[in-house]
Amino acid sequence: MRVKVTLACTECKQRNYNTMKNKKNDPDRLEMRKYCPFCRTHTLHKETK
Repeated sequence: MRVKVTLACTECKQRNYNTMKNKKNDPDRLEMRKYCPFCRTHTLHKETK
């Protein structure tokens, strides 16, 4: 079962990315290092509602 999730920057709290995840394989929240256009650097992005 794949669901849509939103990734938010941990530095500026902006919601920058939408992605899909498999709830069966990843039951906990996703964390990825992605580029934040507001911070202009690569930062840790965490899954939000």
